[in-house]
Amino acid sequence: MSIIKERIRPVFPFTAIVGQEEMKLALILNMIDPKIGGVMIMGDRGTGKSTTIRAIADLLPQILIVQDDIFNSHPTDTDLMSDMVQELFKNGDTLPTSLINVPMVDLPLGATEDRVCGTIDIEKALNEGVKTFEPGLLAKANRGILYVDEVNLLDDHLVDILLDSAASGWNTVEREGISVRHPARFVLVGSGNPEEGELRPQLLDRFGMHAEIRTVKDPALRVKIVEQRSNFDQDPNACVIQYQDKQNTLKAKIAQARQLLDDVEIDVRLRMKISQVCGQLDVDGLRGDIVTNRAAKAFAAYHGRTNVLVEDVKRVIVLCLRHRLRKDPLETIDSGTRVMQVVEEVFV
Repeated sequence: MSIIKERIRPVFPFTAIVGQEEMKLALILNMIDPKIGGVMIMGDRGTGKSTTIRAIADLLPQILIVQDDIFNSHPTDTDLMSDMVQELFKNGDTLPTSLINVPMVDLPLGATEDRVCGTIDIEKALNEGVKTFEPGLLAKANRGILYVDEVNLLDDHLVDILLDSAASGWNTVEREGISVRHPARFVLVGSGNPEEGELRPQLLDRFGMHAEIRTVKDPALRVKIVEQRSNFDQDPNACVIQYQDKQNTLKAKIAQARQLLDDVEIDVRLRMKISQVCGQLDVDGLRGDIVTNRAAKAFAAYHGRTNVLVEDVKRVIVLCLRHRLRKDPLETIDSGTRVMQVVEEVFV
């Protein structure tokens, strides 16, 4: 009897996705600079949100980790190491390494706090004096992408934990006086349908970018999207081969942009104008200013430049600010349009 090995189904190629440029750009910029702070994608059902998000991980180069480490610890960067690996590193021990694909972790809607953060085995700690930690999804997502579908239906307490970890880069689990801390650097990507409820404004503000997507109305484009999906479902491998060159080109472009990012500079006059826009829009806090500066730099790096242009700022500013505006129930104008109106006034 022959044994048939189960094959891993190929992922739909990112470059084969038709339309939804805003969502694709937001994801690419977060891959270039994870410090932008993740992206929230809100839109109608069946618009390819999950497909696009799962496809982006395929464009990232493999990462070097300490072999068999449950936290995907970096072999030389102490900020990306677990405490145990840090000790070995400081002692000068040789750390065996291996290459892995960038982790892409899905957080299920019914996940508990233990499942997300991990748990400490108290019984073993008390009886044997051994600190045993069962890693959660935050540990698995370290140095990768954590995707939360229907984030607006997730318990607010869990969303708080995710956003805190994403911002600080660390997850701490404490139980009965025993504490375990590990790195949790990941790009947080959330998606949802606004009809099923909005995210609280103070939580929404913590996402670096906010992309809105709508169902495509153009019949020709709809036919093209359906054809792409049908072709992939019929023969996934052929579809992957067809787009391999485009995938490789985009992968190289993202890798080059990551290398260039530290050299990108933004003129003080542009920074002043970004802050002027945020002030006129009455954006709370300084997060909007910071994220817009970061996103504009990432956009410039993506296009192979070390200086940020006015066009770069205009291209990213709506993504960075639209979800930070105060909601007025009587307002008829779209928040993205409001941002662009002020941008056009300021950037003259």
